[in-house]
Amino acid sequence: MTKSWRVSRRTILRGLGASVALPLLDIMEPVAAARVGGSSGAPRRLACIFQPNGVYPKNWDPTGEGVDYELSPILEPLARVKSDVTVLSNLSTGVKGHVQATSSFLTGTPLARKASGPTVSRANMGVSLDQFTARHIGGETRIRSIELGLDPPRSGGENNLPISFANTVSWAENDTKIEPEINPQAAFDRLFGESGKTPLELAFERSLLDRVADDTQRLRKKASMADRRKLDEYLTAVRDVEKRIQESMKPRESAWKPLTEPELVRPGDRLPESRDKHLRMMMDLLVLALWTDTTRVATLMMAHGFSRQNFTFIGVNSDHHSISHHKESSDLVADYTKVSRWYVEQFVYLVERMKAIDEGGASLLDNTIVLYGSGLKDGNGHTTKNLPVLLAGRGKGALNPGRHVLLPQDTHITNLHLTLARKMGVKAERFNNNTGIVKNL
Repeated sequence: MTKSWRVSRRTILRGLGASVALPLLDIMEPVAAARVGGSSGAPRRLACIFQPNGVYPKNWDPTGEGVDYELSPILEPLARVKSDVTVLSNLSTGVKGHVQATSSFLTGTPLARKASGPTVSRANMGVSLDQFTARHIGGETRIRSIELGLDPPRSGGENNLPISFANTVSWAENDTKIEPEINPQAAFDRLFGESGKTPLELAFERSLLDRVADDTQRLRKKASMADRRKLDEYLTAVRDVEKRIQESMKPRESAWKPLTEPELVRPGDRLPESRDKHLRMMMDLLVLALWTDTTRVATLMMAHGFSRQNFTFIGVNSDHHSISHHKESSDLVADYTKVSRWYVEQFVYLVERMKAIDEGGASLLDNTIVLYGSGLKDGNGHTTKNLPVLLAGRGKGALNPGRHVLLPQDTHITNLHLTLARKMGVKAERFNNNTGIVKNL
């Protein structure tokens, strides 16, 4: 018998053309998510985070094994979340170059151009882990999966492959690359169901949350004190992201004022000028997507796989790709390490953000599997053995974090892919023609 005070898990706040998904609340009907999240409660989620250009191996590799391992210079930021993260060593792909290293991060298979034209094929017709998982569990949510990034495709080529292929790690089963959404406003619109509205229209409208205020008040009347606290925390996070997106689109004010006021025509939606702010926006959007159960599979490209991003904002004057070819120069190694450490710091931010979200006795992080890493070990030689890979979260008890796990030499990364897919509830015997698994996670 349905209790009158219950609301559907699919409840959405609506008003004036806006819709806002909600996090899990106590007043919601129990979630039927046995396949992916246990018999009740919050479901499991999967987040895949990609970092480009590899790392300097000596400054990445931790010392020791198991629980009592010592963090390396690059991994030192993990100290705050060490009990929530597992460092994996000896995963490999065996591919060559940035393009293949990027595509193989979630497929484990190399890219190759067909002789007949520009269509891309992969050995064994591979699919990426995120899309493989979303195919099986995507029907549980409004959006099957969300793919986020920071950079558009680039021109040029490497080993007879377009560099543009390195702008994504997500590949569908028909050899189609899935372009990541790099515009925070567009990602926000998709997340909250803004149907057909342009960024220009959104910019001049009232706040999204103001437009759903009446629905919010009706829900609050049914909610317990604990639910009201959760709701307030969530809506504050939504407004914070919305505010930062809107501020990033505002043109800078000039000290000089014209004698006559010109007619202002607002430009189209623009990317944030600051790299660090752009990445934080996309991370916060990823968290909101999982938090609201809008999707259970999310992917984030922290940069293009052939990234030439400049890091002057952390005191590095050369671009990331250039310093990755360090040739053991002490100055370049120092800069390379500094950039890699900065990326790990962003990962820690994401982990802590997820850890702070309560889902009823467990955090969002506890209910999620987060895969982080690069398709290259060392950019200097395009090494693809012993890749830098981290796992965070517990996946509702599917993972046992807080350790350095030393796998057998040259364990193929598809073993990890299949293992994680199974832990997400996917009943599969193979992944891209591989049947191996990783034990002791």
